[in-house]
Amino acid sequence: MALLGLLVAALLAGPALAQGSKSKGKNKARRAASTVPAAAMAPLRDGQAEERLLQVFQLTGEGRTREALASAERLVRDYPNFQLAQLALGDLLSARTRPLQRLGDVPAPTAASTPSSATVLEELRTESRQRVVAQRARPTENSVPSQFLELAPRYRHAIAVDAALSRLYLFENTSKGLRLVADYYASVGKLGIEKVVEGDQRTPLGVYFITSRLDPASLRDFYGSGALPISYPNALDQLRGKTGSGIWLHGTPPGQFARAPQATDGCVVLSNPDLERLLRTVEPRSTPVVIARQLQWVQPHSIQAERQSFEAVLDAWRSAKTEGDMQRLLGFYAPEFQGHKKKPLTEWAGVLQAEARALRGREIQLKDKSYLRWTDTVDTMVVTFGEVADGAQTGPVKRQFWTRRGNRWQIFFEGVIG
Repeated sequence: MALLGLLVAALLAGPALAQGSKSKGKNKARRAASTVPAAAMAPLRDGQAEERLLQVFQLTGEGRTREALASAERLVRDYPNFQLAQLALGDLLSARTRPLQRLGDVPAPTAASTPSSATVLEELRTESRQRVVAQRARPTENSVPSQFLELAPRYRHAIAVDAALSRLYLFENTSKGLRLVADYYASVGKLGIEKVVEGDQRTPLGVYFITSRLDPASLRDFYGSGALPISYPNALDQLRGKTGSGIWLHGTPPGQFARAPQATDGCVVLSNPDLERLLRTVEPRSTPVVIARQLQWVQPHSIQAERQSFEAVLDAWRSAKTEGDMQRLLGFYAPEFQGHKKKPLTEWAGVLQAEARALRGREIQLKDKSYLRWTDTVDTMVVTFGEVADGAQTGPVKRQFWTRRGNRWQIFFEGVIG
């Protein structure tokens, strides 16, 4: 059997990435907003190394081993810190003298071997399997993750992470909707996903936003080309009592091209060339990041009814606020509601009354609306909009978290974000 046939069979037969776990990112020092102009940066090389590695696998599977070996040698020369490419090259060289049974077909560890060597080899096999499986499981054309019900034009990009596939997807928000422009291998927490407490080495699941862009000059080499912090814990996490902070999208140390699928303290880690694409592309504060156990891909038209149904609820909230009908307005708020600075509903009612008085009978319009849906044990809608009164040019940008109980949506968090 050709090497890649063995290779892919071994990859696909191996255990899938563990799910149902969580991870935590410890506080990082020396944070600062990046000020490096894009023009000063080197040309982008995102995705090239993986594409070339998969071509090596394909050539090998087709029996074109000489071409595969030459391609692997060039790949290792261009990316000497790419351990998985080094392993593939070693296999191709070994295959010239003996048949191989699996990726990284080396003699069994001896008593003198370091325990870490077997662990590293297995991690590389898992990484290879994740890359191959993700290539075969690419979403169909024009499909989007089900969480993205509606994104306003001001949200120019969006990110989704599929932990089961070790994959991060980058979208551009165009006039025709979301368009997938790139996807990358990514690592998550050592103990998996669904973060709960500080230090649990799990990556959170949910809907977040990039909060800033950190200059690599302000960071240790460990974080590679830079970092993009996200807004964990969000309002739903806080309602559930989850703790921890410092969850970032970041790169790898100079000597390491990629990390194992589960290798971080809770962050999402990409190779430096891939992260550099994100650093140059996405905008802090207006780029949503969905991290899911496994993404569900849908055609945009299939979620139109859900979007319209929720929009009717939001419009009813807007109407009640415009009319100053406090009884009806407060009916949209959940008993466990917490507003900005953790104000309970009893205090928030005073805020709503003051806002209604300030309107002086003017109607409010909701501009640049975005709806992001998160469903696990409960159904949650993360809503962002600009609230503008008639006659005004601008107004506050607000974010609400709604939860559905039966057929009824209620707000459990509301705050001004801009």
